[in-house]
Amino acid sequence: MKRISRISLTSVVVLALTSASVAAADDGPGPLGVTADAVASRWSARVGALFGAARAGRPAGEHFCTASVVHSPRGDLIVTAAHCVDGAGGDLVFVPGYRDGQAPYGVWRVTRRFLPDGWAKGQDEDSDLAFATVAGPGGRRLEDVVGANRFAAGVATGATAVTVTGYPNSRETPISCTNRPTAHSRTQQRIDCPDFTGGTSGSPWVNGDAQVVGVLGGHEQGGATADTSYSVVLGREAAELYRDATNGS
Repeated sequence: MKRISRISLTSVVVLALTSASVAAADDGPGPLGVTADAVASRWSARVGALFGAARAGRPAGEHFCTASVVHSPRGDLIVTAAHCVDGAGGDLVFVPGYRDGQAPYGVWRVTRRFLPDGWAKGQDEDSDLAFATVAGPGGRRLEDVVGANRFAAGVATGATAVTVTGYPNSRETPISCTNRPTAHSRTQQRIDCPDFTGGTSGSPWVNGDAQVVGVLGGHEQGGATADTSYSVVLGREAAELYRDATNGS
């Protein structure tokens, strides 16, 4: 996962504001490439932090990656980076909308993980994507509680701006940034957003149609610097993995 030094969010925002371009009409209002605290909303509630199950009773600190809810027939599916859930010791829990030690939408136990063959067989950075199913208290469906974005494979890189929301492991609230991705290679895409440090792996890249078109990870497990992050290009392998996860196979 991202292993990069901590940078002051305040200074990053000030620097970014001085040079950020203004979003085009189809990208929504506001400047591009500026990182700030994510506002608590029904949209940010779909993004949460991953913890070891030992923290289920008191989810404060020690979150290590980010995940988000994507639509599925059973309403119990989250997406993250493969390196976040492959080899993670013990059981995991997902806390949507996590803020300052609070779990406003409950704590959800990860029940099953789905990894692509490319990652399972060789940790191929072009396959750094994973899905997981979760279960919560009272038999409720996660999607009924917080809603879900749609997982969309095959969307052209940079077709529109996307909003990336994630949890740096040095902070207890999520951050968010909107910018337009660009191609890093045929199989990897990148986005320039400051202060996406360790813990933001698995953050969803969501476009204006509420589609997840990228997941922070891939090249260098998401990037070796705070300012540039990566995602695998969501193509055929991603679509097949999503089908496997929704079918439970």
